[in-house]
Amino acid sequence: MPPTAARVMLLVLYTDRLEECRAFYGALGVEFTRERHGRGPQHYAAVLADGTVFELYPATAERRTGAVRLGLHVDGATAEPRLEPGRHLMTDPDGRVVEIQAS
Repeated sequence: MPPTAARVMLLVLYTDRLEECRAFYGALGVEFTRERHGRGPQHYAAVLADGTVFELYPATAERRTGAVRLGLHVDGATAEPRLEPGRHLMTDPDGRVVEIQAS
């Protein structure tokens, strides 16, 4: 498949399990900062190595994230628990399959 010039710049997951998701992705090395813009909801944001902004927001009746499959490349030595190099399939607290490539 030929590469495209487009790239992901923002990924927002809405969740009923905000703290559990923060802990899950945080254990993989995603460093979140707690944010709140004006009167908006408190949420978490991280900037990934390629510049993509990854955010976790509390779900509402109008804003829910459905089935999504994610793939992340992480440093397995710093993950909690440590991950051996290679491919790992994990499930986040909302039941999303997350494919991890650990180096």
